[in-house]
Amino acid sequence: MNGKLSRGSCGKLKRPSCQPEEQECWLGNQRRNMHDLERWSDIRKLLERPGKITGAGFEPDPAILEFLQDDARVLVVGAGGLGCELLKDLALSGIGNIDVIDMDTIDVSNLNRQFLFRMKDVGKSKAGIAAERIMARIEGVKVTPHFCRIEEKPLEFFQDFHIWVLGLDSLDARRYMNQIACSFLEYDDDGAPDPATFKVMVDGGTEGLKGHARVIIPGLTPCFDCTLWLFPPQTKFPLCTLAETPRSPAHCIEYVHLIQWQQERGAEEFDADEEDHMRWVYDRALQRAEQFGIQGVTWQLTGGVVKNIIPAIASTNAIIAAACALEALKLLTVCSSGIENYMMYTGMEGVYTHTVKYEKDPACPMCSASVPFEVASTDTLEKVIDALKSDRTLGKNLEAPSVSYGAINLYMRGVLEEETKGNLSKAIGELVDDGGVVFVNDKRLMGPLRIKLHFADQATMQH
Repeated sequence: MNGKLSRGSCGKLKRPSCQPEEQECWLGNQRRNMHDLERWSDIRKLLERPGKITGAGFEPDPAILEFLQDDARVLVVGAGGLGCELLKDLALSGIGNIDVIDMDTIDVSNLNRQFLFRMKDVGKSKAGIAAERIMARIEGVKVTPHFCRIEEKPLEFFQDFHIWVLGLDSLDARRYMNQIACSFLEYDDDGAPDPATFKVMVDGGTEGLKGHARVIIPGLTPCFDCTLWLFPPQTKFPLCTLAETPRSPAHCIEYVHLIQWQQERGAEEFDADEEDHMRWVYDRALQRAEQFGIQGVTWQLTGGVVKNIIPAIASTNAIIAAACALEALKLLTVCSSGIENYMMYTGMEGVYTHTVKYEKDPACPMCSASVPFEVASTDTLEKVIDALKSDRTLGKNLEAPSVSYGAINLYMRGVLEEETKGNLSKAIGELVDDGGVVFVNDKRLMGPLRIKLHFADQATMQH
């Protein structure tokens, strides 16, 4: 058998030694192989050829595409305007196993930019429908949907993925994902991060005609909390204007949201993701607008004002998603060097992009080896804990902290509280060495905060 092709009586190509059914099977495989070669030809050019801009350690190999298709696991967080574009781009980049998580259902207002959804899908899970549409349109990809909040997933769920790609419209959700990534981060005794514990995130965000794409690897790059200053403060209205002289639909909505809810339903925490809460705000905002002769209160505007949502533009989503998908591909294959580490896009007066390298915050409470914190050696442990809770940076992350020093439990909540509460009245200098690192745990945290205590009074005495 020489393996050469000949033509049978029907004119079809065949192997001389094959039975007819085997010939058809073989031909089918050949067609699929040719189809795959043509389909992924552009990706293969990146993965199977050397180049001058490849990442460190890159070695061209057809097996890289096989890894992308069979073994790589990517989590997309969010299936909205940005998430739909991300799913499409990642699947068309050869990634064969994608999970998507989103807690929202499809609304009519989504249809102008979230292209995977149709009118018949209104009311259904965004994650579920997005997964169905991607698998129906792109051959060979498996998309697993998760219709729930990210907070409902255990830490083990997130650890199983090579890369997380974030398509979120919430600062709190981004910080939550950042906290999860930082919770996996481990440092050695010298304060050096362990690369084996790095979790990789590619974060995209859009606001109208502006957007950003960034790579976040806590322990190596700035984490999300390191650069919170990048995000401008939310627009706030004077309460006197809201209460006495509203002049716009937004004033009426914010009055109900911030003032009337507290007056009438103060015992109940407001949740912008609960439809009945939003309906309550909308109905009363309409009444207030009518009272002051103001037009323009709509259901969509109510959601936008309460959630501080800036209208999304499909073209911006497409540009930012493309940048994020490209960075994910680079990180998975090292076929090219990545951005360092933040890309800004603005389409306000043209098309402008700018890439910049931001630096880690050495005192970041989330990703640093330890956060310096100054106390007096004579301060009691209870006073130190109160100081940590009241600190502007740390306090918002702490509710009922427990503190340990090495293997010693200084003060622990729960079953060990009775055993350790005697330390609360002791001076911190009796319990911890100057420059010692204590671990602070709290139910609000995914992992412990590492706090390096410096005794201000001892430093003064030494000088």
